[in-house]
Amino acid sequence: MSWALVFEQLLNGLQYGVMLFLMAAGLTLVFGIMNLVNLAHGSLYMVGAYLAVTATQWTGNYLLGVALDNYRLDNGTYPTTEQGLDALQEKPTREPVPLNWRGPYLKKAVPLDPWGRPYIYKAPGEHNPTGYDLSTLGRDGQPGGEDEDADIIG
Repeated sequence: MSWALVFEQLLNGLQYGVMLFLMAAGLTLVFGIMNLVNLAHGSLYMVGAYLAVTATQWTGNYLLGVALDNYRLDNGTYPTTEQGLDALQEKPTREPVPLNWRGPYLKKAVPLDPWGRPYIYKAPGEHNPTGYDLSTLGRDGQPGGEDEDADIIG
């Protein structure tokens, strides 16, 4: 995928979003003047869903990304690689022990990747040195690969 295609699709998405906003704003004004029930706010729910899907694609797992960010907000840093994703369920006892842990940050157990294996967590990350890397080895569970067997790093 080329950068030109990414840029083109970004502009298309922006144009489509602005068009939806203008339609919703216009319908809000028209229906408001006519005292009709306004159903135009459905587009706002759509924008929220779009942002959630985008966050999911960036992090690979929306709930894990939100839980890790909440952990960082409470404790100042992400859990270390040694503490792992278990730090979202139970207060870590390994250094650095978080002083302001307010978990558990997930209501259920840490989810598995789409192929039923645990996610690989590294903090600080190799691809994101100021944050973390959350990755999976793909369908085959082996490093490398193509298509569904490719490693996914978020």
